[in-house]
Amino acid sequence: MGEFQPGGHSSGPSGLPGRRSLLAAAAGLAMTGLAACAQQPAAAPAPRPATVSTPVVDEAGQNPVVPETRPVPPSRSQVVAEFSARKPVEWGLGVPGVVSKTASTHAVLTFDACGGPQGSDCDQRLLKTLRKLNVPATLFVNGRWIKANPGLAAELAADPLFELGNHGFRHQPLSVNGRSAYGIPGTANAGEVYDEIMGNQEVMERLSGKAPRFFRAGTAYYDDVAAAITNALGLVPVSFTVNGDGGATFPAPTVAGEVGKIAAGHGAGQIVISHFNQPAGGTAEGYARALPGLLDRGVTFARLGDTLPL
Repeated sequence: MGEFQPGGHSSGPSGLPGRRSLLAAAAGLAMTGLAACAQQPAAAPAPRPATVSTPVVDEAGQNPVVPETRPVPPSRSQVVAEFSARKPVEWGLGVPGVVSKTASTHAVLTFDACGGPQGSDCDQRLLKTLRKLNVPATLFVNGRWIKANPGLAAELAADPLFELGNHGFRHQPLSVNGRSAYGIPGTANAGEVYDEIMGNQEVMERLSGKAPRFFRAGTAYYDDVAAAITNALGLVPVSFTVNGDGGATFPAPTVAGEVGKIAAGHGAGQIVISHFNQPAGGTAEGYARALPGLLDRGVTFARLGDTLPL
C-alpha cells in the first residue's frame, strides 16, 4: 500500500521470552484513512464439498493415518453461480463480514507488502526490531511481492515469530462491480474476486505448505458481497483499527505517535496496519521508538491467528 496517498496501510510462538514481552494464545475474536499498497455474509455462502484428507501410511506400512481434514473451498464456477446476482449495498473498511478488531487481550501488529514497481522492497530494519524485541506480527504479502522476493518470502514463512496472510494477487480493492479506492480499480465481478484471492492463495500454499487463513484486500476496501465471497472461500477478511504508518507515508514521529495510541487500552483487541515493503519510509524508526515503551507499559502482542483461533 506504499503506493497510495493519503494515509492508510503467526503457528504462533509457544512463548516469546524476554522481560518485555508476554505472549499467550488467547481466544476470541474503527476506521481510519488508508493509502497504498464486519462477520455476517449477505446470504448463504457458496456450497462446499465436505472435506478432503489424504491417507498416509505409517512407517510400518500399516494402519493408514488420516491427517486433519480441512474444508475444500468452492470452485470459481460455484462462486460465480452463487454470488453473481447479488448487489452490494456497503463499501469501505468495515463492512459486514470483515474483522477490524478481536476480542483478545493482545494487540495485533499487521504489516503489508503490496508489491508492484514501487512496493516490492523489504524493510529489514523493521523486521530486525520485531525480532530483537520478540514481538510477533502477521505479514500480509501480495503475489507481486512474492514473485519479486521468493527466497525472502520462504524465509518469513518459516519464521515462527511471523504469520503470513494473503494480500491478493494484484493488490486490488475487493468489489463485485469495479469500485475503486484511492484511484485503484477494484475487481469487477465475482469471478475476479475469486481470482484475486485464490490466485495468491495457491502461490502462498506452495510457498509454505499451508493455506493462509487471513486475507486483506489491496487498500483494505471491500464491498459486502466480496467479503461474503472471501468468507465462503474459507478465509477471514481483515481490516484494522489503527493506521500505523498511513500507507508508509508518515514520518517516524507520526508513526510512533499513532502506534503509541494503543497503550491507552493496553492494546486489547487492536489490529494495527503498517507496511514492511517501504524501507525508505518512517515505519521502521517509528516502531523502534514506540515498541519499547508499549512493552514497558504492559502491552502484549500476538499474531492474528493466535487471537482468532479456529
